[in-house]
Parts: sequence; C-alpha cells; structure tokens
Amino acid sequence: MNYFQPEKLEKALNFINEHKFVIAAGCTDLLPATENRSLSGNILDITNIRSLSGFSLDGKYRRIGATTTWSDIVNSNLPDCYEMLKDCGKEIGSIQIQNSGTIGGNLCNASPAADTIPALSVSNCIVKIVGPNGLREDLVKNVPIGPGKNSLKKGEFIKSILIPNRPDYSSDSYIRFTPRSEMDIAVVSAACFITLDKNEIIKDLKISLGAVAPTVIDISGLDTIVKNSVLEDELLSKISTICSKSCDPIDDKRGTIEFRSHVAGVLSKRAIILAHKRAGEKIEKITR
Repeated sequence: MNYFQPEKLEKALNFINEHKFVIAAGCTDLLPATENRSLSGNILDITNIRSLSGFSLDGKYRRIGATTTWSDIVNSNLPDCYEMLKDCGKEIGSIQIQNSGTIGGNLCNASPAADTIPALSVSNCIVKIVGPNGLREDLVKNVPIGPGKNSLKKGEFIKSILIPNRPDYSSDSYIRFTPRSEMDIAVVSAACFITLDKNEIIKDLKISLGAVAPTVIDISGLDTIVKNSVLEDELLSKISTICSKSCDPIDDKRGTIEFRSHVAGVLSKRAIILAHKRAGEKIEKITR
C-alpha cells in the first residue's frame, strides 16, 4: 500500500492525474469497506488539506468544508443553520469516530442509513465537486445513487457543502431510531425544514427520510397540505401517513418493512414538532 496525504489541493489533483487512487476523507470506513485484512493500492488522504475544512460565508450560502470533522461541527459555536448537523454529529459513532469522520466522507459513502444525507437534502444543500476536469456543483441528494455508490466521476471528490441562507423564521431538525442509544446506525431517520411567519403560520415544510429506501426520500406533495396552515394534530397525522406510504424499505433482522414504514411516520411527526419549536423560539427572540 502507498499512502499519500498532501497539504495542498493542487498537489492532490496532480496525484490524481498521475496515479490511480482510492480517495479517503476520515478513513473510518476505509478498511471495513474492503472486507480484507489489509489495504492495498494507492490511498490519497485529503484530510490534511486546510482549504477543504472549516466554516465560512460564500455569498448566499454558508460553506462547510468537506473534511470538517463531526467533532468540529458539534463543538464549534455556529449559527442556527447548523443546528440539524449538530443533531447528526452527536449521533454518529463514538467520540473517536466523530474526531476522525468527516461530513464529506459520510456523504460519499452513500449509505442509505447515513445521517448526513437526509439532513442536507431537506435543506436543498449543494456540493462543490473538484476533479481532473475542474469544479462543478450538484445537489446533495444527487450524490448517492444507491447503497455504497455515489455519482462522483473518476478522480473527483467533494470540496465543500453549501447551505442556503434561510428566512428569519425557519429552523430544522434531525431524528433517528436505533435499537440502542449509541454506536449504532439508523434503522429509520427523518429530517425536517420548516419556515413560519411571525404568527407561526407554516410557509414552507420539507421532510427527508433516510434508511427507508436505497437513497434518501424527499417527501413530495406537502406544499398544498401545509402552506398557510397552523401545526395541529390533524395536519401531523396527514403528513405522518404520507411519509409512511412513501417508504420503500428492506426487510431484515433490524426491522421489517411494516416496522420501518410505521417508524418513518412517527419520526416525521417528531421532527416537525422539534423544528417548529425551534422556529417558534426564533420568532419569540426576534419579535420580543
């Protein structure tokens, strides 16, 4: 095995042009994914490239570097638009995994149970992708194309994730179900993004579900149901039913098809309630 860890983006791109590499960003799943006892070939570890990590403003977006670790996301003093990513980071693996694992690596692994994907998809986040042919952009939801498969072309890797700036009275949430509270992956997960007006009337609501299909499910058809409505039990029940019926889960030892579909509806309701509460707290703070 040949291991390379460049400090400059240009050097990494030069390596890619000259050699065949497995690109790693965090390396927490690198060996397990091979199902071998040792690694072989050329490994290009991009986590030491400073320009690929950290947080910044990028025009109408909040930028987060692809190699930013989950510990950085959880422990940094960040604006409210990162609240859902903090929810994700606290759930991922152990402290050791959070110290090493990166947001870009979690996305590129393309696991149906990945915590990052529904959380970023529900907010229409964008990825900047760099490679031998330059820089391009795509929606986060288009990166996973199946279990363990992503849409990146040969030699490409994610440079950063862009979170769109949000209206004043908006917030989000991420919730997942696991059989145990720690060191487990989602059996079902739900992410919610909500925008209210100052009277707590719903102006926009989006739901994304994880671990209930080969890729994340963005629930469609909610606009006509929720727009200009108040949050009440009847509305929550309608959304819960839509979410349950939208699932296409597998049937395995961690959960049956019926169980996963039911839990998706339950988690959707809980995610909406939490996001609504957070948005309401913003309204109270701004209008106080």
